[in-house]
Amino acid sequence: MTNSTTPPNAWDALPIRDELRGQSPYGAPQLDVPVRLNTNENPYPLPDALVDRIAERVREAARDLNRYPDRDAVELRTELARYLTRTAGHEVTAAHVWAANGSNEVLQQLLQTFGGPGRTAIGFEPSYSMHALIARGTGTGWISGPRNEDFTIDVEAARKAIAEHRPEVVFITSPNNPTGTAVDAGTVLALYDAAQAARPSMVVVDEAYGEFSHHPSLLPLIEGRPHLVLSRTMSKAFGAAGLRLGYLAAAPAVVDAVQLVRLPYHLSSVTQATALAALEHTDTLLGYVAQLKSERDRLVDGLRELGFAVTDSDANFVQFGRFADSRTAWQQILDRGVLVRDNGVPGWLRVSAGTPAENDAFLDAVRELKKEHDA
Repeated sequence: MTNSTTPPNAWDALPIRDELRGQSPYGAPQLDVPVRLNTNENPYPLPDALVDRIAERVREAARDLNRYPDRDAVELRTELARYLTRTAGHEVTAAHVWAANGSNEVLQQLLQTFGGPGRTAIGFEPSYSMHALIARGTGTGWISGPRNEDFTIDVEAARKAIAEHRPEVVFITSPNNPTGTAVDAGTVLALYDAAQAARPSMVVVDEAYGEFSHHPSLLPLIEGRPHLVLSRTMSKAFGAAGLRLGYLAAAPAVVDAVQLVRLPYHLSSVTQATALAALEHTDTLLGYVAQLKSERDRLVDGLRELGFAVTDSDANFVQFGRFADSRTAWQQILDRGVLVRDNGVPGWLRVSAGTPAENDAFLDAVRELKKEHDA
């Protein structure tokens, strides 16, 4: 979708790369409605104590804004490594961690480093649509891999696809967006082994919603696997979508490699200061995660009681259906003041877990919708 001020077909006169023609930018509707549950944001504002600490750290950073920031973000990477070591069940150091402006920039840097023209990446769809978009943006060919009817990865079919196409990059999303399904360690190991036999290839586990999962992090799998990368974000569990801070954990050689493509001083001093403040309040922020997990489970139970099909979720959102026309159902829910996400998965919609009041409003809306359709 182009900007509303751009005349139709205005791009046709520009020398845009062929693989970008006809594509649309990533985005979700930003509508002014009472309840917005369409972008998987953490609905809880940052606590006052953290806001105050951010102000203190940013004030300190502001004194040196005439200087470039720490190019390698050493302090931030050290604290991210401590957070992962404490919460994800595997010891890592700053040498294993790299940070960038949101996990999307992390993924972009990985594809710039290991993908590119003449190379391919594979993902198992439906999944996070930015994987394919970033692949195209970096000139990397995209291959859509198979999933089962219940949205789990068809391991044997996936192994065959990897062997056939021999991609340079393999994406595994756990928990998966938009379905919410988690991927077990056995599946990751099977696909990693297949990827190494085929080329070898880089395997990227996108764990953006990892803190919300019933299952432990897949971080320990990077031990002894030099081509395995784990990607994380502070947008979801830390309630810091506006911060734009993502990070990866991998073998130190991978961290060194992605620095070949990172822009100079890519993380501002203000971003680093804000992220460091947030990491000081990890326990409080993870308390909100526990509340959201409880609310997510309440959404799952409530939707199933109403007769909807619901995909098991390990994320902070729930995929539900099945609808004869998901776009019409999306509009009917919106007409009741609640904005959910139409992800383009035929017959399904996705709702983010909100506050108890927001979730009540959503359940009331779909209850009315169900009564209307059953009447």
